Amino acid sequence: MKICVTSEVGNLDSKVDPRFGRCQYFIIIDTDTLKFEAVKNPNIESMGGAGIQSAQLVASKQVKAVLTGNVGPNAFQTLQAAGIEVFTGASGTVKEVIEKYKKREFKAVSDPSVGSKFGMPGKTNNSKE
Repeated sequence: MKICVTSEVGNLDSKVDPRFGRCQYFIIIDTDTLKFEAVKNPNIESMGGAGIQSAQLVASKQVKAVLTGNVGPNAFQTLQAAGIEVFTGASGTVKEVIEKYKKREFKAVSDPSVGSKFGMPGKTNNSKE
């Protein structure tokens, strides 16, 4: 099965990027073989719509799940509409997160974990409002 983990660098030893829409990389991993593709996020500097655009990019890779630190409402809605499960609270390395996922240590979320505009430069408030 293919999953996506947000990452600071384009490899399995990288730390998980806590942001979804403005993460540095999306690591697309086949959980059976651990073969992966590192996709540099083209939406990091977007003035708006980064969450939606990033979610559409991830959906185009036919992943079944996204693991990240946080996800905002627009990205969450777009991922949910594409039938992709969302798991937040991921931290550590990409490799560690994959192992935790395979052991079913994450629980899919039914709501976004942060408000819109959370990942924008200069934003430090992580509330949902």
